[in-house]
Amino acid sequence: MVGKNWTFALLREARWSAVPLRLIVGFGFVAHGVAKLQHGPENFNRLIATMGIPAPQVLGWATILAEIICGAAVLAGALLPAASVLMSTILLVAMFTVHLPYGFSSVKLQAITPYGAKFGPPGYEVDLLYLACMVAILIGGPGPFAFDTLVGRRRAVGDRMNEVNTR
Repeated sequence: MVGKNWTFALLREARWSAVPLRLIVGFGFVAHGVAKLQHGPENFNRLIATMGIPAPQVLGWATILAEIICGAAVLAGALLPAASVLMSTILLVAMFTVHLPYGFSSVKLQAITPYGAKFGPPGYEVDLLYLACMVAILIGGPGPFAFDTLVGRRRAVGDRMNEVNTR
């Protein structure tokens, strides 16, 4: 009986699992977008141009804005399907154009210097982790304290009220 109650309690609280995923994915994307702004969007656009990606100015700015706006949307738990499509596109492009040649691992220890550890370029591990988190959020829902959940609840209450009023 105790095991069964524990299982039901765990399942009842599973809806909370999306909250830490939303927080880290959303914050990570916002942080990367803001970093691109702080280091100068022209530097990011130049990087895109050197990879041979067309329209680097347009796609550079689109990437920066998508990272910040979609990251904020994920933090808020809003418009998750649309945000996930844009964020997944960014991750897949980064994975196949930048990280894939460096292998799987995101940690490439090259040397220990008097100033600390020196790392090489990261592989595609973190891209896959972000993608997995977004899939988990989409499958399990945004969880509590999410804009989409709150709007969905209000919509459900409004639908019930309309149903009562039409009887």
